[in-house]
Amino acid sequence: MSRGAQEATFPYSDQTVEQAILLALKGVRYGSVEIIVHDSKVVQIERKEKMRFDRP
Repeated sequence: MSRGAQEATFPYSDQTVEQAILLALKGVRYGSVEIIVHDSKVVQIERKEKMRFDRP
């Protein structure tokens, strides 16, 4: 598949990807956000959160 064909089938704009990253970051107190990139394009965003409890 040529690079032009790949870009033509990519359904999300840069602005949409940026909004998805900000949404993944919003409200995280303990955890991480991982952004997976292939061929200079964000293809996946993973959000991992930890739940912390105070000791009694």
